[in-house]
Amino acid sequence: MHASLSTKHYKHIFFDLDHTLWDFEANSKDTIQQLFENNDLAARGIPNFEEFHNRYTFHNERLWDRYSKGFIKQEELRWKRMWLSLLDFKLADEPLARAMGVQYLALLPSRKKLFPYTIEVLEYLKRKGYTMHLITNGFEKVQYDKINNSGIAVYFTEVITSEASNSLKPNKEIFDYALAKSGAAVKESVMIGDNIEADIKGALGAGWDCIFVNHISASPDIVPTYTVYHLQELENIL
Repeated sequence: MHASLSTKHYKHIFFDLDHTLWDFEANSKDTIQQLFENNDLAARGIPNFEEFHNRYTFHNERLWDRYSKGFIKQEELRWKRMWLSLLDFKLADEPLARAMGVQYLALLPSRKKLFPYTIEVLEYLKRKGYTMHLITNGFEKVQYDKINNSGIAVYFTEVITSEASNSLKPNKEIFDYALAKSGAAVKESVMIGDNIEADIKGALGAGWDCIFVNHISASPDIVPTYTVYHLQELENIL
């Protein structure tokens, strides 16, 4: 961590959602397991859920990277991650892949697992008088469903999505859009997120201060304004 802890000039706190507050990995794995069982993939020749989940994770990360760089559209991402995962087990069933893509997005937002201390830190920041918002690259309806179902919607004034802003983190445009939507100024805003590329480089590139939530003890190649390893540590900064 560096920079002074004199952070009284912050008024607006912008959180990332997935992997920062909402435990995407745990919620996604639970959802994939439900799809595995609902579609009886074991009977279709994929006996091992863990192996299927590993292949899904691999393809999902590659396709998200392509989507975030503008090479593919949402719709392709949504079904092709299933299609490629099934193909790895020699199951070339496009209707099944498309159906699973729809099922995944229908079930995922109902999951409620948050990172430890999420509610406590949001309550703390609310008591301190901060105005809180979200900036997320996720799909609009899916993200709204996640925050409503996990009980954290009440803490956020604005929810800025890539769909609504027509941009994606780390692009400066989505950060500028967030300021316009919230009525915040750069100097009174701070971005909190887990993704070095999207959240941290994006915020710094837009001239914002940022707090890197390093849940996985990564070694970033840039220096955030602050770094925390657990959400409770935000109370030492804000």
